[in-house]
Amino acid sequence: MKNYSAISEFVLLGLSTDPYIQAILFVLFLLIYLLSLTGNFLMLLVIRADSHLHTPMYFFLRQLSFLDLCHSSVTVPKMLETLLSESKTIFVESCLAQAFLVFATGGTEACLLAVMAYDRYAAISSPLLYGQVMSNPLCVGLVWGSWGLAFVDALINILLAAANLNFCEGQTIPHFSCELSSLFPLSCSETSANFTLLLCSSVLHFFGTFLMIVSSYARIVSTILSISSTSGRSKAFSTCSSHLTTVILFYGSGFISYLLPTSGSPMKMIFSLQYSVITPMLNPLIYSLKNKEVKAAMGRMFRKYFHPLM
Repeated sequence: MKNYSAISEFVLLGLSTDPYIQAILFVLFLLIYLLSLTGNFLMLLVIRADSHLHTPMYFFLRQLSFLDLCHSSVTVPKMLETLLSESKTIFVESCLAQAFLVFATGGTEACLLAVMAYDRYAAISSPLLYGQVMSNPLCVGLVWGSWGLAFVDALINILLAAANLNFCEGQTIPHFSCELSSLFPLSCSETSANFTLLLCSSVLHFFGTFLMIVSSYARIVSTILSISSTSGRSKAFSTCSSHLTTVILFYGSGFISYLLPTSGSPMKMIFSLQYSVITPMLNPLIYSLKNKEVKAAMGRMFRKYFHPLM
């Protein structure tokens, strides 16, 4: 048996140790975060206010916007604080809480993207029965199921980490936020059980939802190819393009980030920034710029509320 000295804080090394670069990064990520908040709040407002968007597709899109607000708010405020602070410390309990929320919100988004893929398949394969297939109780149940599954998965992993991991003094995290995988190298105790649980969770949760998305799109492609008219094919594919772009951004950066070493390599942090900071900002732009219905709804809302003031 070894004597481990319990610590109360970790040190987040962040993105750079150069004060000048830190100041530039602070301004950059503050602007990105403000754009993310504005874009997602605007998407929530438009979908809620416009009755033309009260369909299952936009119900799920509203949940995605809310989730992006949560996911970016878990990491960005602390990252901004770390860029300005000299100490760059975070309490162990706060670090575990952040790791839990990163895991939970990321897992929920993975489930929600799989649900949205099935929604697109239902809309394309059975357009006349779409409203019956994707009924309101089913949509609500799928959203609650996504949140519940992700939070239970995250809770099990974090509780085991809190129970098993013992940390030594002078521990630094070579990252801008606390992620569960980045805590394992800091532990003085055995981490094989935690690693095995995290691996199983990742395979079942993230790769499982990815396979569901691939399956839905395989059926979508098969359905689109059976459409005789070129305009019909183009219209069917256009309804999926925004979601497909979001899936590529989220899963592409997420998978690459977790496949890279956990030693805080620059490439790992870049891809972590992609899915936790950049993607939540891009999603409202993707769905508004590529979607005629959203653009029309925004136009109606601005004319209603701002035109009388001009």
